[in-house]
Amino acid sequence: MSLTVRFLGTSASRPTVERNVTSIAIVREGETLLFDCGEGTQRQMMRYGTSFALADIFFTHLHADHMLGVIGLFRTLALQGRTEPMRLWGPLGSKMILRQAIDLGRGKEPFEVEINEVAADTPIRRKGYSILPYAVDHNDRLAVGYALVEDIRLGRFNPEMARNLGIPEGPAWGKLHKGEPATLDDGRVVRPEDLVGPSRPGRRVVFTGDSRPAEGTIKAAEGADLLVHEATFADDEQPRAVETGHSTSREAAEVAAKAGVKRLVLTHLSARYSVNAAELAQQAKEVFAECIVARDGMEIEVPFAPE
Repeated sequence: MSLTVRFLGTSASRPTVERNVTSIAIVREGETLLFDCGEGTQRQMMRYGTSFALADIFFTHLHADHMLGVIGLFRTLALQGRTEPMRLWGPLGSKMILRQAIDLGRGKEPFEVEINEVAADTPIRRKGYSILPYAVDHNDRLAVGYALVEDIRLGRFNPEMARNLGIPEGPAWGKLHKGEPATLDDGRVVRPEDLVGPSRPGRRVVFTGDSRPAEGTIKAAEGADLLVHEATFADDEQPRAVETGHSTSREAAEVAAKAGVKRLVLTHLSARYSVNAAELAQQAKEVFAECIVARDGMEIEVPFAPE
């Protein structure tokens, strides 16, 4: 079951020659979810082969570099003849701003647009996973991060042992795999623990959006397979990071270490690091070794934990 994170834009505040502004796509079993939509995102989607057949866009907050691209994306979708509904999600206050944005300079969209305001720690349930918004610290801005949390998977069923026990393939196998005892025609009762291994965790991927180091992130990312944390500045700009509600790469690494994540990816880089982000990577790796700096077009496959 594939789960891929694709970075469409990795620059903070404004685009550069090397980096577009923020947008991240996650592709899970053919379903595409978009997190933030900075200006020019639709072109980045074309450039890196991200499907336009998505149904959800999640906004961490409503600063222009995170949402302005929805205007162009919707125009492109309309010209392509889209008729399927689109769902938009964002923090408190999103409905009015997003509605103004998508209506700017044009008439009614040829597809339905549903705008939802999310509440921190209230999951959005989907088949096999949830999207969990959580509180971040972007100074006084209303902002959230998002965690994609897969459901716990059933343990592995042992078909060879089932056949050796004389359990016919069919409904009994299904019941046992779901954790239910099965009564056979000869009166025997077979317990699921006899044939099914322990349950297995799903994957967890966390996106901070714009944020200072936050307790909400540490909690949401505990044991996560991947944490995507903003790292706008290096150490020498730490006062600026505090002033603007952003993080340094070292601070992002400290969050990753406290949360015990498996991998950390840094994004949302100030334009001064657009060409060379080695300083950010070096300072982060002094705290957390399993760390890389994102670049536009980068794809990261998130595997299941080894059994």
